[in-house]
Amino acid sequence: MTNDTPPPPPVENTEPKEKSVQFQEDDIQAITYFKEAHGLLRHQIGKVIVGQEKVIDELLISIFTRSHALLVGVPGLAKTLLISTLAQAMNLQFKRIQFTPDLMPSDITGTEVIYQNPQTNEREFKFLPGPIFANVILADEINRTPPKTQAAMLEAMQERKITAGGIDHKLPDPFFVLATQNPVEQEGTYPLPEAQLDRFMFMIYVDYPSADEELEVMRRGTGGKTATPRQVLGLEHIMYLQGTVRRMPVAEHVLRYAQKIVASTRAKSPQSLDFCKKWLSWGAGPRASLNLILAAKANAILRGQIYVSCDDVAAVAPSIMRHRIIPNFAAQSEGISSDDITRMILEKVPKDE
Repeated sequence: MTNDTPPPPPVENTEPKEKSVQFQEDDIQAITYFKEAHGLLRHQIGKVIVGQEKVIDELLISIFTRSHALLVGVPGLAKTLLISTLAQAMNLQFKRIQFTPDLMPSDITGTEVIYQNPQTNEREFKFLPGPIFANVILADEINRTPPKTQAAMLEAMQERKITAGGIDHKLPDPFFVLATQNPVEQEGTYPLPEAQLDRFMFMIYVDYPSADEELEVMRRGTGGKTATPRQVLGLEHIMYLQGTVRRMPVAEHVLRYAQKIVASTRAKSPQSLDFCKKWLSWGAGPRASLNLILAAKANAILRGQIYVSCDDVAAVAPSIMRHRIIPNFAAQSEGISSDDITRMILEKVPKDE
């Protein structure tokens, strides 16, 4: 595989094997293929985006597990450019929705209009799809729109369809929502409740670039040439990999490790840790356990592993637990964040081998 030639399909039959739950020989071959494709994908995105390797990997994990992600970062960190570049390299349709206080649910999902049939001359309702009918949706500043519009977006994320006039309209597959929030300006916002935040697999922090990365951004941004990424993966590859993730086996000790991480955050659990009882007002629910295993599977596949280790679980834990555990006033007064608590949990919970 070279950097100039898109890779071939991993196997002859690239349809997802929904009826099978067994890990097949061609799945092992596909993992090898996708490790190479992952490197090629990073190369293509790197033509446009400087750095942000961890953010890119967590976005890929979200896509390959049929999940969604919430990005938190100040303006100007190329979040929109990153997502559009990723969609282009993966041959996915991309739409950006700017959330504002006056945005209505129908502005996202679509609406019905009266349409006159030119053949019968009769009037009938016709559904006009909204911008949500795409593979990759950037919900920019999702906390700036009222709860009614937020709920319409989150319903589409969960059900992968929208209803208009009593008729269900299925959203395209794959379907991935990337929502953003500005951590600085909170005036005039409608913060997402914890129950809605829980629908996102990851809360990803997009940080400032390093000094060298910022210099490279300045060189590229002020130059005359604009790089264009090549297509690396297609829809059939992505859907096949989503099925491969589901079929990937997980050892019992890895399942127990993920369960212990989540249970340690619950004050009434016998596995709860003392500092969690002291600093947390709310622990993580079962969806955290599910997402830890799913994300660990995808993390292993991106690295070409045919097994899931406890290290894979630990690698994805911070972005999964970040928005699912709620530090109380005592923690906030001591400057303890959810990331600090997650790091301490990972240090305390043993990895049973």
